[in-house]
Amino acid sequence: MHMSVSAVSRTIQRLEDELGQRLLERDNRSVRLTGAGHEFKEYARNAIDEWQQLRRKLGSDEDLAGDVSLYCSVTATHSVLAPILEAFRLTHPSVEIKMHTGDQADGISRILAGQDDIAVSSRPSQLPRRLDFLPLLQSPLQFCAPAADCAVRDMVLAGDFRGGDIDWNNIPFIVPERGVTKETLDAWFRQRGIRPHIYAQVAGHEAIVAMVSLGLGIGIAPQLVIEASGMADRVELIGVQDSLPPLTIGLCSQGQRLASPLVKSLWDVARQTYSGQV
Repeated sequence: MHMSVSAVSRTIQRLEDELGQRLLERDNRSVRLTGAGHEFKEYARNAIDEWQQLRRKLGSDEDLAGDVSLYCSVTATHSVLAPILEAFRLTHPSVEIKMHTGDQADGISRILAGQDDIAVSSRPSQLPRRLDFLPLLQSPLQFCAPAADCAVRDMVLAGDFRGGDIDWNNIPFIVPERGVTKETLDAWFRQRGIRPHIYAQVAGHEAIVAMVSLGLGIGIAPQLVIEASGMADRVELIGVQDSLPPLTIGLCSQGQRLASPLVKSLWDVARQTYSGQV
């Protein structure tokens, strides 16, 4: 920001005095927004968007400029976003993409909290009213087992997955902590009366594939994650009777954020890039 810490503190103090509300909670180790702070942050974002729209309307800013905050998993950066961002940079070179990465299961909650403008996410069974979802592609959810000789692989080979002749309750599972994949797998277990032996709950599909490859259990992950993980030759896909439904992967954003020309322009480029794939 090219400002000293004391200058930032004085500016925030003036805002708090004018509003009559504390915007930040401070202690010796952290600073976080209060409830009023979150509301003011949203107001500030909208005010900046409206100012940029006015400038363009009056002809003082012909090209889009500013930044868009984008959240996705590491895998999605190259398996989903790469063609979108390549096309976007050609048409809007003055727009800066602020990328944040993490577990894709956190994408929707980050959008609802106003932390990012757009997130790459799986479509949930119930989409919150405030959100818009743009489907881009589908990826099958695959059961996978270790490819190397180990106790887990022996348990897999001893059963008949396609015929349903397998003791699901004793095979160790590595499952996601949260998100659409967890909800899908939990429903699959319930429908079949399975009480799985959970070896570990982890964040992110990439971690599931890595742990399966080490022979720690079997797991599920989208096929695009398995292929992009660099460990596809260390896990083996399992054909299961009554397979899981595929994941629909796309972009999500709050409807009000799409009123911003910056956010809407990235949304439209994504739509054109993946046109006809879902």
